[in-house]
Amino acid sequence: MAAEADGDQAPPEQPGPLGTPHSEDFVYSEDEFVLHGAGWGSEPDPPGYPLSHFDRALQDGWKHRMELGLFRYHLGELQTRVLPGPMRLVAQLNIQRGVEKRKSQAIHSVRQPFDPREFNFTQIRPGEVLFRLCRSPARPPATGCPQLDYVLVVINVSPLELGHVLLLPEPALRLPQVLTPELLRFGLDAVLLSAHPGFRVGFNGLGAFASVNHLHLHGFYLGWPLLVESAPAEPLSPAPGLFFLRGVPAPGFLFYSQGEGLDALARDVCRAADLLLGRGVAYNVLVTRGAPPRGPGAGGGGAGLRVLLWARQAVLGPAVQATLPVALCELAGHLPLAAAPAFHGLTEAEALGAIRQHLLPEPQLEQLRGDLARLLAG
Repeated sequence: MAAEADGDQAPPEQPGPLGTPHSEDFVYSEDEFVLHGAGWGSEPDPPGYPLSHFDRALQDGWKHRMELGLFRYHLGELQTRVLPGPMRLVAQLNIQRGVEKRKSQAIHSVRQPFDPREFNFTQIRPGEVLFRLCRSPARPPATGCPQLDYVLVVINVSPLELGHVLLLPEPALRLPQVLTPELLRFGLDAVLLSAHPGFRVGFNGLGAFASVNHLHLHGFYLGWPLLVESAPAEPLSPAPGLFFLRGVPAPGFLFYSQGEGLDALARDVCRAADLLLGRGVAYNVLVTRGAPPRGPGAGGGGAGLRVLLWARQAVLGPAVQATLPVALCELAGHLPLAAAPAFHGLTEAEALGAIRQHLLPEPQLEQLRGDLARLLAG
């Protein structure tokens, strides 16, 4: 997924420093987390699905910006097909995104510094901001992170799906695209604030098809369940909270919570990601509702929060156009496609071949499994 913004057609709001608007605040507490009842029914995304206060604020604001013409194109209902096969890959046709979205930046290192000469989120238009997401009461920052009192929830002007937004720390901080515990904690909170099981939050790292080197998360609704949300995982000893997920489109590391210990969860995911970066390994992250690690009906309570961390080979150098660029959506089993022939003709075997060529060789992955387990156990 790529993040976009333009610099023209500024709406009437008065901008703040570096173009950041004085936006409304969406203030929440953990009492508003939807810990029960956000599950799939007999049909994906049935009409009248209950929405939380957070869902309504996001979707109403997003649709209003669509009516105002602040997106690069009008997004209607997308053609969707589930590819035949055990992985239940969800393909969607979005031709306009392939044509209209901004070209991705060249990435030469998984630790590339922020470059103010490239497009960045200090250039967003005030009207693109839906609201500031603020936790109440204010909490201290995670160790080693700048204070994040809020994140901006901003439309992605080249949307993948309904409600496709970006979660941004204050743009003036000019942070590179390296995940921090404080930003991830806001992403965890956002998923728990939604009552819709199809609201996901994700992160594309540098060398993992991040298109803008300015710190951000993606959030979006997809009205279809994904296998990564229910497949059972194996524990990685000696780390008590780390699992490995096999039998899915892209095997990866799994963290799980039923709504407790979210600060520790965010820190552990980022500690693991930092170890990957130290070895030149790129990564993607997905936060979603999901079953306990042992799978549905295996005990341990109902659905909670799954955080997937994929270690993968870094794609460095000038951006290259690909039929299936493998970022967090593709790794999770959601395939946004820009060409009708690919949408109608793609098979599960072809999609898995394209996805898995970006993964680490098994010996390197096995080494990482042991090293991450020891790191998190310590």
